[in-house]
Amino acid sequence: MKSKTTLVFKIFMYGVLMFTVVASTFPILWVILSSFKTNSQILSSPFSLPTGIDFTPYKSVFLQYNFLLFGTNSLIISSLSTVISLLFYAMGAYVIAKYKFPGRNIFYALFTITLLVPAHAKAQPIFSLIMNLNIYDTKTALVLVYLSSGMAMSMFVLRATFRAIPDELTESAVIEGASFLRVFLNINLPLAKSGLATAGTLMFLGNWNEFFYASILTSSPSNRTLPYALQFFNESFSYDYPRMFAALTMVILPGIIIYIFAQEQVQRSFASSGIKG
Repeated sequence: MKSKTTLVFKIFMYGVLMFTVVASTFPILWVILSSFKTNSQILSSPFSLPTGIDFTPYKSVFLQYNFLLFGTNSLIISSLSTVISLLFYAMGAYVIAKYKFPGRNIFYALFTITLLVPAHAKAQPIFSLIMNLNIYDTKTALVLVYLSSGMAMSMFVLRATFRAIPDELTESAVIEGASFLRVFLNINLPLAKSGLATAGTLMFLGNWNEFFYASILTSSPSNRTLPYALQFFNESFSYDYPRMFAALTMVILPGIIIYIFAQEQVQRSFASSGIKG
């Protein structure tokens, strides 16, 4: 009786997992495959496989709609904000994880509680600050805003990662006369690569896909990011679905590729966060 119950439970769990996988991947695969179809094929048989591979929609998006410019803007802004954020958040998480000082837990709580604040609630003060700094419609404005976008999750992951590193390594280095920066950069930072990969991946994907602040802090095409540019693509493409799906494919593929390469580090970091954090 017990073995039958276990078998039923396993079948149920595998069924739930299969449903989750299909529900998560099917829309992405459908968009990618549809980008190689014609309008008539999409409208007449939306779930059929493409009869051939036609890269005309991709060429059109690149040559006629400055897709390369928007993609370069997104790459520069997302990469720069992610790298700078990692440096600051890693140092903050390292101090909170390894040093005992008054108010340490309060600081950590204040950092992580920002996860509960909706982005729209901060829009007015951020917009006013950007206008007062006279950097509206610049890449610098988006970089500054994106610097804080992944703070809560990054502090949570990096703090747990640094706590998992044995204190004996830090103590031995200090006894040998190593400075704070040397202990941090040469010992703890290399050992925290899984947490850094996780925080960096999550921040980059969040910045790459961000739309709200890109839409209110930029106006000229020279500073548009891909998610914001998609709004104008949709208006331009109207009912030209192959080009619309081609643009969507090129927006989502970089994030998927990055996560594929970083997934092992991400999973390892979240596992350690659940145990040590």
